Amino acid sequence: MSGIRVRTPRELQAQRRRRRPRCLGHLTVAPLWPMHGVNLGTLLRTCDAAGACLAVPRLPWVPEALARGNTLRAGACVHWVHPLPWLASRRDRVLGVELAENAIRLADLPMAREPTVVVLGHEATGIPGEALDLLDAVVEIPMIGTGASLNVAVAGSLVLYKLAGLA
Repeated sequence: MSGIRVRTPRELQAQRRRRRPRCLGHLTVAPLWPMHGVNLGTLLRTCDAAGACLAVPRLPWVPEALARGNTLRAGACVHWVHPLPWLASRRDRVLGVELAENAIRLADLPMAREPTVVVLGHEATGIPGEALDLLDAVVEIPMIGTGASLNVAVAGSLVLYKLAGLA
């Protein structure tokens, strides 16, 4: 036996904030061209953990995907948007997660000190060209394996945790 003792859910809860945190308002993850609904529920869970909001497109299947994937069964901060007009209207810092020249490596990404939106593209085609023009910067997640990218839920979670100062 290694001597490692796993903390109980009650012990973990006692160490957290006393009030249930809602969206802190400074971070928003935006999977605006989702391919798989399961990723939306996973990102919603990450948003809860990091105090962030989720911006999703107004597609007919998205509400059901969020409801199915929301294992917390609590109210969450979700914005329903039309992707390109919403991005064009943002006054926050807008970061895209994409493989691109002059991208910031995830390890070099500083904690967000201002309102920030993290844009995630389609898993097969990435962020559309017209949306790339609306980004302030791009973040790249380095990979060693043979895959070209991570799925939207994993990529969004990694970037969100880094921006929130939790990683």
